[in-house]
Amino acid sequence: MSVSLRPPFTLETARAKVQAAEDAWNSRDPERVARAYSEDSEWRNRTEFFRGREAIRNFLRGKWERELDYRLMKELWAFTENRISVRFEYEWHDAKGQWFRTHGNEHWEFNDEGLMRRRDMSANDIPIAESERRLR
Repeated sequence: MSVSLRPPFTLETARAKVQAAEDAWNSRDPERVARAYSEDSEWRNRTEFFRGREAIRNFLRGKWERELDYRLMKELWAFTENRISVRFEYEWHDAKGQWFRTHGNEHWEFNDEGLMRRRDMSANDIPIAESERRLR
């Protein structure tokens, strides 16, 4: 795709930004994911608040050590000039083999270079049977 994924967003670039995020998170590579965020990015992830790429990397390493076989779907909900909101679902299992589906929303704010400078996330985890999985 030859379009810029920097603000101001259009419908096309907002959708592409969401898809790029989904692809990066599904890689389960903390380094790859962290590159999408500004050096001083501010995060709220459920009840955790932190700032900066190193904190993001550390968070993601721990997340994917606990949330095994993680698979994510993101959907564009709304966008403005430099903000995007998404709804998401992801599925994962813990070390005991219990599967979960996590439903949530994220609100993103970007700097002029297209790096995310703020991420606010809310989510709920629902235990599911492996046979109930939708994301494979």
